[in-house]
Amino acid sequence: MSTHKPAKIPPFPHIAASAHISSETVRQSFCDTALSQRDAFWTQLSKVIKFHKPFNEVLEWKVPRASWFKGGELNVSENCLDRHLRDRGDKTAIIWEGEPEGQTRKLTWSELHALTCRISNALHAQGVVKGDRVLVYMPMVPETVATMQACARLGAIHTVVFGGFSSQSISDRLQDSGAKVIVTADGTYRKGRFMKLKSVVDEALTKGSHSVTSVLVFRRDAAQECAMTAGRDFSWEESVLKASPARAPLPLDSEDPLFILYTSGTTGKPKGLYHTQAGYLLWAHWSTRWLFDVQDNDIFWCTADCGWITGHTYIAYGPLSNGLTQFMYEGAPTHPHKDRFWEMIDRHKISTLYTSPTAIRMFMSSGEELPAKHSLASLRILGSVGEPINPEAWNWFFENIGHKRCPIVDTYWQTETGGAMVAPFPGATVLKPGSATKGLPGVLLDVVDPDTGKSLGRGKKGALIIREPWPSMARGIWGDPARFEKTYWRSSPAFDGVYLTGDLAMFDDEGDLWVEGRMDDVLNVSGHRIGTAEVESALVGHQDIYEAAAVGVPDAIKGQGIVVFVELTEKAYRDIASGKRDIDSIKNEAREQVGLEIGSFAKPNEVRIAKALPKTRSGKIMRRLLRELAVNGEIRGDTSTLEDFSKDALTEE
Repeated sequence: MSTHKPAKIPPFPHIAASAHISSETVRQSFCDTALSQRDAFWTQLSKVIKFHKPFNEVLEWKVPRASWFKGGELNVSENCLDRHLRDRGDKTAIIWEGEPEGQTRKLTWSELHALTCRISNALHAQGVVKGDRVLVYMPMVPETVATMQACARLGAIHTVVFGGFSSQSISDRLQDSGAKVIVTADGTYRKGRFMKLKSVVDEALTKGSHSVTSVLVFRRDAAQECAMTAGRDFSWEESVLKASPARAPLPLDSEDPLFILYTSGTTGKPKGLYHTQAGYLLWAHWSTRWLFDVQDNDIFWCTADCGWITGHTYIAYGPLSNGLTQFMYEGAPTHPHKDRFWEMIDRHKISTLYTSPTAIRMFMSSGEELPAKHSLASLRILGSVGEPINPEAWNWFFENIGHKRCPIVDTYWQTETGGAMVAPFPGATVLKPGSATKGLPGVLLDVVDPDTGKSLGRGKKGALIIREPWPSMARGIWGDPARFEKTYWRSSPAFDGVYLTGDLAMFDDEGDLWVEGRMDDVLNVSGHRIGTAEVESALVGHQDIYEAAAVGVPDAIKGQGIVVFVELTEKAYRDIASGKRDIDSIKNEAREQVGLEIGSFAKPNEVRIAKALPKTRSGKIMRRLLRELAVNGEIRGDTSTLEDFSKDALTEE
């Protein structure tokens, strides 16, 4: 966090007037009740769920095992689809737009329900029953959401893999999950190219052992070639479209697994976090309703892929359980025009936009002129997800996209938490650019000393922990309960019986939370603990820099020095080409910017200009790879799970 006093933006009256949580008093009352009267609070909120069999206990908690709504039986798909058919059957559930311009589709709730039932029947015909795992490797199309819902309807456990991961990544997940069936597609459009997905699946099935008996193939583009293996591969037309559009939802125990989701990375064994039924659904429903202030006429757009937890909670489950009309887009945000996002918002009258700081900074690099060409008048709520958002990006988003009238819901959470843990309520919370503000009801946060586990006072950085269980918490790592306990709940004597997020954070003088990045990324320079996010935020405040990554390197005098990698704006490159700017000046200014924002001790040893930073498909910068390059001069390991990255991308032009 920068050393200057953060700006404050009070709730907007036009939002508060119709908000579900309309004041700080109401928000605080919710939070107090959730902790002091936990059973009564969650019992009341659980009434939104249709249970086939009522639960007999709200929570059974034996670290690290939680059982929420114990004894209850329900079906998540029924709660997301069937219950809307009477009043919303003809209302649009999903608006879809493909990357090739002019390709759009709309599905009503009745049509989405029928599609889900058809897929359920097709999967059942392939032998899928309760407890079986189904790997989903699909484009961003409505059929992907329907497939996830179809698995939930059957009691099968889906594991969605981002449509772009390597064949080895798929193979690893197949082996770990023991998946029985794969649902995939011929391909998807991305940046003007047709990326073949089925061929990646075919290659994955040649690697190592697996339990796959059949592959169900959706045709995104019938004009494309798609090899099919007789006896194993089944076409969508024959298996799904000819199946019955009706299937009763199977009642499941509250703690039956709903899905497995593997955390991204470049090395090591996949870590499959699994979530269960009732608690996850409840949190997905209420967090969507609270944080995006759901209204009947909203058109909601979460720009994440269904392969990430954000796409699970805030595409496949939360919006559907709330009866929201949502928008899905297949391709790249800047193809074929850099203002594609803004065109689609105006065209479809989107009211809520939930996206990542990485995307925001990418738009910033193209300047203010592109969004200024579009009205964006339909927007009501903005959201940020995936990493801490630096104040500069927050303000750009607020001013150029929200036109200073849309609150920004900056959400902090993880795959492990299942849904947002910290975020402002748009009608109640005073906003601070760069701060996720306060915990949601039932989330007891603390910032503690990393060595002793003792609580720290306000204004002091430390390890962020959660002291009490919450409904959507992951129940374990698939097949490895000991690893789950050791990693998250008993990592050391200092963190025995509390959830360790692994993030560095601090509370400001008013109790608002500022997340500084991963604890592993904390730099110790001359005895000063500095979060990488703090350095990076200072750097992107420079007019020529739109993305930055800081890593620590050994330093004989300071203990650790700082090397930063930065990406320049398009304008900066134009100015360099024309002779108005030079790279050395930008580097020197960047060093001084960090010194001005944080202190002279934090000035980087070196600033490197990069053509592209290595990021996972969800947009997280892989600082481990940058650290390898800074220390060893080369990058080793598999980079196939990264987005648009090659090893020479970090070489200065």
